[in-house]
Amino acid sequence: MTGKMRPIRDTVAFDDALRQIIASTPRMTRTERVPLAGAVGRVLAVDVTSRGDVPPFDRAAMDGYAVVAADTFGAGKFEPRTLACVETVFTGRVPTRTLARGQCAEIATGAPMPDGADAVVMVEETDKDEDGTVRIFTPVYPGQHVGRRGADIKATQTILESGSLLNPSRVGALAATGVAEVDVFERPRLAILSTGDEIVEPGQPLAPGQIHDINRYTLAAIIELHGGVAVPHKTAADDVNDLGPAVDACLGEDVVVFSGGSSVGERDLVMDVLEAKGEVRFHGIAVKPGKPTVFGLIQGRPVLGMPGYPTSCLSNAYMLLVPMLRHMARLPPHAPTTRSLPLGQRIVSTTGRHQFFTVRIVDGRVVPAFKASGDITSMSQADGYVEIPAQTDIVEKDEIVEVRLL
Repeated sequence: MTGKMRPIRDTVAFDDALRQIIASTPRMTRTERVPLAGAVGRVLAVDVTSRGDVPPFDRAAMDGYAVVAADTFGAGKFEPRTLACVETVFTGRVPTRTLARGQCAEIATGAPMPDGADAVVMVEETDKDEDGTVRIFTPVYPGQHVGRRGADIKATQTILESGSLLNPSRVGALAATGVAEVDVFERPRLAILSTGDEIVEPGQPLAPGQIHDINRYTLAAIIELHGGVAVPHKTAADDVNDLGPAVDACLGEDVVVFSGGSSVGERDLVMDVLEAKGEVRFHGIAVKPGKPTVFGLIQGRPVLGMPGYPTSCLSNAYMLLVPMLRHMARLPPHAPTTRSLPLGQRIVSTTGRHQFFTVRIVDGRVVPAFKASGDITSMSQADGYVEIPAQTDIVEKDEIVEVRLL
């Protein structure tokens, strides 16, 4: 049984398509506990409060001598104050002496301050004799060069709120309070289903008319880079009797992503399956490349049907799948690096279609990288892309364009 051919007559604007996709994609609510060492890049699912003060004791902020600040008042290069060194305190050790007036303790950066001391004199401003006498050449005020207990984080203070993206510094803040595991939102799971009798797994020999599966790997890479879990499924043949059960097997995941089967002139199997099992929200977007894109729902799960051509598929993955996935994963929107550069040659666009034009940067100028929708090198050899609005048909040479780097 084959699908029916349906030319794409009505397309939706790119912005409208993206709005529909985001509106139909729920944010993750499932959570899991992960080790702190594997938490970077995840999104916190609960508020975290500190179990104690950070630092948990007053500590030296410099190598030098812990002192009673008043003992240093009036010290100068030619009139040093003289103190008796009664102890050496290393990091990880606890002072054993309480300092009295006229005494000091040699101390390492990060070591606990002795009782009675209220400041540290930097070692560069001192001179120690063999008998333990220390000359102080500069005065210090109370609290100088001392990290006070709780100065960084107070006990019971909220360190991070639910929804915070765990970057390296935030992981460090959690570690500082002794957190070993943390509750985060689960990463969305996306089933990837390639369709087509001609698709063969890389590593397998090609028979006449066959090609290796590219889209499964480009889509999986996009998904893993943007907070999701890619779940590849066995390629489905161009037959509704094969595609229907293949789709059913994908419905255990949060999203189903097809590639192939929805272009003009092909047997429109994805549409047949969507209409039979769920609902179609739109078929066709006014973009180039990537026009034959379909979106719908099956059992409440978003289903995104991507074009089979590798450049069209990957382009739409950047433009549609990435914002959809990051919304679902509660990640902040992707903000690619941009460069404003002059165009090296004139670009003629397709009026009425929002174009994502892949480019290379050569000698500070922007030149086209796009070959054809079926050529993966249109993307693999590109440095980035230029957006050309639907109402623009020509971008002239030397015009400054904004390149979004891939």
